Amino acid sequence: LIMGPSGSGKTTLLREMIPRINRVGTLEGTVCYRGMPIDEVPAGTIGYVGQNPDNQLVCDKVWHELAFGLENIAMPAKTIRNRVAEIATYFGIESWFHKGVAELSGGQKQRVAIAGVVAMEPKCIVMDEPTAMLDPVGRKEVLKTVHKLRKQKNVTVILITHYMEEVVDADKIFVMDHGKVVMEGTPKEIFSRVDELKSYRLDVPQVTIMEDELRKRGLDITKRLLRKEEQVESITNLKQH
Repeated sequence: LIMGPSGSGKTTLLREMIPRINRVGTLEGTVCYRGMPIDEVPAGTIGYVGQNPDNQLVCDKVWHELAFGLENIAMPAKTIRNRVAEIATYFGIESWFHKGVAELSGGQKQRVAIAGVVAMEPKCIVMDEPTAMLDPVGRKEVLKTVHKLRKQKNVTVILITHYMEEVVDADKIFVMDHGKVVMEGTPKEIFSRVDELKSYRLDVPQVTIMEDELRKRGLDITKRLLRKEEQVESITNLKQH
C-alpha cells in the first residue's frame, strides 16, 4: 500500500509501474518486474484499476466489458467465452451479465472494472484509489473483492488510498512525501509513529490515536492496535488486572 498527502508523487510513481503508457518523463531510473524492464512485460501481466470506473469501462454490456481485454490480446473466441463465464461466477456478477454498464451502481461498475482486469489473469494489479468515488457500501464491495483476489488467486495488489480502513490489512506500507519514500513498514510499525504521520499531513486511525493518548496518560498498553475489536479487548483486560 502506498499512502501520502496530495502531491506527494503517489500517482506519478504508480503510472511508472504500468506497461506501455505515456510516461511523465521527469523520473530517473528503470522500473523492472522480475528483472524485466516494465515495457517488455507481456500484455496482461500487470493490470490497472483507476479511481473512476466510468473512465475505464468502454463497452455497453457487462459481458462485453469482461471480454474486451481478452479480445485485445487476440485470445481464441472459445477461450474468451469460458474465461468470461468463469470470472462472472467468481465475482458473483452473473445476474448482471446482460445488463447495460450504465445501469450499475458505482461499486458495481468498479467490480466489473476489476473483473475485466482479472479475466486477463494478471500477476499484479495496481490500483489508484479505486474506492475514492464510491459510497461506503461500494467501498466495502471493492475491498472485499481485493482481499478475495489476494487470498484465492495469489495476485499482488499495489494500492493507493486515503481511507484508513483500507490500510490496516496491508502486508506493507510505503509513505511518500515530496516524491520520496519517507516511511515503510507493516501497518503496526507505521501507526506506532503517530506524531510522524501527522507531520506528513496524514490521517491516523481513530483506534491508533486513542491508544496513543491512553499510553501517554500512563496506561500499560503495549500492543499496537488497529481495530476497534482489539482495542475493546485490550482495555477490558486492563480493567481486569
